Amino acid sequence: MVPMKRLWIAGFGDIARRAAPKLGKAFELRLLSRKCGRDLDRPGSLAGLEPADALLHCAPPPASGVTDTRTANLLDAFDRGRILPTRIVYISTSGVYGDCDGALVDELRAVNPQSARAARRVDAEARLALWCNERGSDLVVLRAPGIYAADRLPLARLRAGTPVLRERDDVYTSHIHADDLAAACARALEDGAPAGIYNAADDSRLRMGEWLDLVADRAGLPRPPRIARADAGGRIPPELLSFMDESRRLDNTRLKRVLGLRLRYPTVREGLTHALAAGADQPA
Repeated sequence: MVPMKRLWIAGFGDIARRAAPKLGKAFELRLLSRKCGRDLDRPGSLAGLEPADALLHCAPPPASGVTDTRTANLLDAFDRGRILPTRIVYISTSGVYGDCDGALVDELRAVNPQSARAARRVDAEARLALWCNERGSDLVVLRAPGIYAADRLPLARLRAGTPVLRERDDVYTSHIHADDLAAACARALEDGAPAGIYNAADDSRLRMGEWLDLVADRAGLPRPPRIARADAGGRIPPELLSFMDESRRLDNTRLKRVLGLRLRYPTVREGLTHALAAGADQPA
């Protein structure tokens, strides 16, 4: 019997857990997470890692700085242990593109991070690309926008009545259902899946206010109030407001045609129907 390949999963959060049942049919899964005693912030805890054929890197960067020290620590540990996965799949963010003034963005667009959190993602992508290039490993980068699911909807924000920008000031935002992102991870880890960068987004092209209106309508909540950008500073939390400084529409052609992913939820309308129904089935 041919032994199963081994897969390291760095960061066993929501997306990794959703992907695990399918991945477990093709790989022996090994987890790199704090709960398992492997902390990417503590290089010493990464000593003695077992060899692996592939890596699914779902761990976010640290919360400060402009470099991703966690990815750096992981790659250093691989080098010290002479671990050479032939394929790495990394979940990044569409925030690496920065503000595109509402333009349709494909993977050829240069990165232009405009926040420290996006700069950390660019740093991670660059470190992984260099490492894989020098060692002949395949790298797949999935640049994901707003991830949503039953437990990842902006319901608390809607209940709080947090405003959104009026239509003339509003920005475009993209989305992907968590199940579809997990499916993209599983597909990207298959033998023969083309390496490269993919915009891991669905077909929706909505402004942020349209998205929140849709969630409110489907959830039976009041639509958020609309305000001018000039009035937003004192009424919208700074971290949330920073997302309103960037506007772009993601082109997911490569995801569907090159990687060959068939979206289970092609738009947020189908995805919200499922998410809200699943949320209703969960215990309060």
